[in-house]
Amino acid sequence: MKFKEFLKTKGAKGSIFMGIFYAVCMLGIFLPGYTAIPGNIDALPIAIINDDKGEYGAQIADSLTEQLPFKDIETDITNKEALKELEKNDLALVVHIPETFSADLQKGDVSSSIDFSINEASATAVSSSMQQIVMQLNEQLSAQFSQQTAQGILMNLHLPQEQAAKLAEQIENSYVGNIETINDVPDGMHNNMLPMFLTMALYVGAMIGAMQLVGALKANRGKATKTRLFVYMQLTAILIGILAGLVSTGMSFAINDLSGMDVFFQILGQQILIYWACFNFNAVVVLLIGEAGMILNIPILLIQTIANGATISREMMYLPYEWISHISPMYYSVQAYFSNIFGSISATPFILGLTTVGFVAMVINVLIVWMLHKPLPITVEK
Repeated sequence: MKFKEFLKTKGAKGSIFMGIFYAVCMLGIFLPGYTAIPGNIDALPIAIINDDKGEYGAQIADSLTEQLPFKDIETDITNKEALKELEKNDLALVVHIPETFSADLQKGDVSSSIDFSINEASATAVSSSMQQIVMQLNEQLSAQFSQQTAQGILMNLHLPQEQAAKLAEQIENSYVGNIETINDVPDGMHNNMLPMFLTMALYVGAMIGAMQLVGALKANRGKATKTRLFVYMQLTAILIGILAGLVSTGMSFAINDLSGMDVFFQILGQQILIYWACFNFNAVVVLLIGEAGMILNIPILLIQTIANGATISREMMYLPYEWISHISPMYYSVQAYFSNIFGSISATPFILGLTTVGFVAMVINVLIVWMLHKPLPITVEK
């Protein structure tokens, strides 16, 4: 056989096609999707709450509203309400100017502070960007108020050395930014990305499993009814979810900073649900167009790696990725993990979303098998 003849074989042609197709899909999906960082940072919602009864608070609030690069800034909200929205990731940053801010600044012997609250149990780009923005703000405010304090208290000349040193310290410490993080995530990228890695670990397996189990369903037609084979396929997917869930949960506890049997069983239960939902989600295309459906499932997977909200939040996504996030099992799984591993809010809405996606996909699969897959006569083995 010559090399030209080998290149004409089905396997060689398929490999060439997949090599080019995967490169085009990955770059065509990832590069445009990640241009949202930092370009769409201004789409994130934040809140600025001014409880200060003096003159400085209003000036700072107005200045921050004008200078910060955010289009959606809430001001008519209490600090308590804003912190609740921050816990749910409905806000990316909460800036709170306390009631005594101006009074503390004018006293000179007390440091004035502004509270900046950030939720670490959120998309990586959101929490890291908020940290950088707050650090820059604190540097600017510290320089601004140190200068104002200097103008206010250094009115006398020929001060004794001790008094001069005390005043210099007051100037330096006139403003202290108070950065508060809720839902702390342990140090290490493996912790930040755990919700995405747990989800992808079973999604990829479910995608391959969909092709293999649908193939088994088709190969065994005539040995059992379509209904029985479909039930067998679903039961096998659940069994795989249990086994893969036990392994993946055990590995995450061995590598990451996790503890507690309640957390173990929460992750295990969600892993089983993820596999079943993702299996049915991927099986829709495979049942419709056969093994070629695997080719279409690859770009669907790649889109969800951006649309799952682990790296960028839904507010930052371009419209195609945002649309996909509403029907993406990966999105609901990642958000549920942020809530039940690192967060302080209930994961129930996201678990319900994941269950709904899986159930709707299963119903579609039932209709496809019932309407498009013709039954074969049942042969009884002797």
